Order: sequence, then C-alpha cells, then structure tokens
Amino acid sequence: MDDPDKPARPVTSIDVAKLAGVSRSAVSRTFTAGASVAPETRERVVAAAKQLGYRVNMLARGLSQKRTHLVGLVVSDMDNPFRAELVDRLARGLVALGYRPFMLPTDPGTDVSRLIDMMLHYNVSGAIVTSDTPPVEIAEECAAYGVPLVLVNKPAMDGAVANVTLDSGKAGRLAADALKRAGCRRVAIASQRRPSHTIGERKMAFIGACSDLGLDCAGDFQGAVQNYAGGLEASKAFLAAVAQADGVFCANDYLALGFLDGVRHEAGIEVPKDLCVVGCDDIAEAAWLSYDLTTVRQDTSLLAEAAVSALVTRIETPEETPQSAMIDVTLVERGSTARGRMAEAAKH
Repeated sequence: MDDPDKPARPVTSIDVAKLAGVSRSAVSRTFTAGASVAPETRERVVAAAKQLGYRVNMLARGLSQKRTHLVGLVVSDMDNPFRAELVDRLARGLVALGYRPFMLPTDPGTDVSRLIDMMLHYNVSGAIVTSDTPPVEIAEECAAYGVPLVLVNKPAMDGAVANVTLDSGKAGRLAADALKRAGCRRVAIASQRRPSHTIGERKMAFIGACSDLGLDCAGDFQGAVQNYAGGLEASKAFLAAVAQADGVFCANDYLALGFLDGVRHEAGIEVPKDLCVVGCDDIAEAAWLSYDLTTVRQDTSLLAEAAVSALVTRIETPEETPQSAMIDVTLVERGSTARGRMAEAAKH
C-alpha cells in the first residue's frame, strides 16, 4: 500500500522539514558535508527523507553544484577478456584526463534503478555504459539530471546520448570472406541465446555475405551466453545436429575457445583440416598455440579512446548535438583457416 504521508509530486526539502519538524535550513545542513547539525536533528531528517524518498531530490541538488569528476562505468561479463580489456582502457583513458572512474557491475535482471541511484548519489560527471543492461532507463534518468552519457556498442538512441560502436557489419562480412577463401562451402554459426545488439548485427551481416559468396548456411548453434561454457554448449548442439559444415563463424573469441575445445575433444575434429573456424574480437587467447584462431580484430584502444573523447565532449559542450562514431575492424588470419594454404603446400 502506498504511504499516505508520501506526496505524489516530487518531494522537496520543505516536505522533509515539515515531516521532521525542523527548519528547511536544518535539512540542507544535514545533507551538506561538514555542516553542523545536532545528532537528534540529523536522525529525524534522515528518517523523514527516507520515508518520503527525498534521496532523488538531494541528488538533483548535488548535480547543480561543482562536478566531482567521477565517471560511472556500467559493465557486465567481466570474465570476458575483450570486455575486461576495454574497461581497463576506458579507466586508464579517464584517469589520464583527470577523471575518477568507478565500476558498476551488472547482469541481466539487475535492478537498473539501483545503478542509477548510485551514479547520481556520487554526483557523477558522466557515465559510460558497456554492458548488456537495457540503456533506455539509464539514459532517461541521466538526461533528467543532466548527466552526460555514452553508450558503447549499443543501439543508437535519440536525445543527448553519444554512441560509439565497432563496425559489426564489416566484422560479419570479413568472417564470411575468410571462410570462403579457406575453401569452405557449407558454413555454420556458433553463438549465444542471450540477446546482444552487436552480435545480432554481426550474424546478420555474415549470413548476407554468405549468400553473396555462394556459401550454404547450415544453421546457428547456440549456448546460453557468449563465454567458454556457452561455446562448449554450442559445440554439442553442432555435433548433435550432424551439420556437415566445413566452416564455422563463432560470434566472439571467448565462445570460440569453448567451441574449438568441444569439437576437437568430443569428436576428434581437426582444425583446419576438417573444420575452419573464425572468431571475433582478437583477445590475447586467440593467438595462443592451442587455438591459433583466425579472428576479426576489434581494437579496444580505439574504441576506448573514442568513448572517452565522446564523454568529455558531452561534459564540456552539453549544448552540442552528440555525434556517433564507428570504429573500423580488421581480419587477423591464423591457423584455424589455413586449409587453403595447407592444400597449396601439399601440392608442392
């Protein structure tokens, strides 16, 4: 049941003062660091503020004051080497410019309002969202309080939100071309069931490129999420379907590691002799001798630099219309697609 003492309109310091039985200046002193206020008065004010939900208005008050140079980094899937490297570069880039990054980890199902509360409570100068958290709620709240926001690898949004993305379409096309040049004729996709904007774009571009190149698509074999365990699960689905594909595009490298181990250890499939595999991200593990994975490189340095630059621009010139930035991607060829080179070598 709703609290009858809580006003339907936005709560003000006057409401808190009335409920606590103190002056408005006492409310102000209570929420001002270092200000003198009697312990009993502070206790009454804090209790009234909590009952009325005054926390948000207190934050709005703080946002009118000097910025803290704190920047919230909303992230998820930090076990993913690509995500971890990106966040590291974002943090270093912000620190180099005098900002103080702090991380807000989240997962699907996380209460987004708590993240918003924390960002605003710390009076952030801005925020960068890199996770799979739906950005709409965060963007709306940040806009309401004048907090500059940058989305990384997310759908573009209207309003005062900057967007920085990698060229997912090109990534999918490069993967298809690599498998074609490796001599593949029937290819498949290994991905995850959890929705992802960039991976969805990547897969659509791959399927379109395969059609243009005359490659037959055997299907999309999925694991729960885009990690090593998801790759193992995708490999089991691939083997169970007897897809008879000679090439596979893994949605990202982290998943590709699990997929490669799965098909090799469970079915004795040799890569690239029996199956060529292409990943995406170019994480450090992709170059390990155990994987030697051909992949589409997504440069975390360029992505982080563009995101930090976009955020600083939003902070310094909030009246300007935010501009989107797209970062180029490149193919890194390794042994997992070396079938063509192996055939050539055998001829000689």
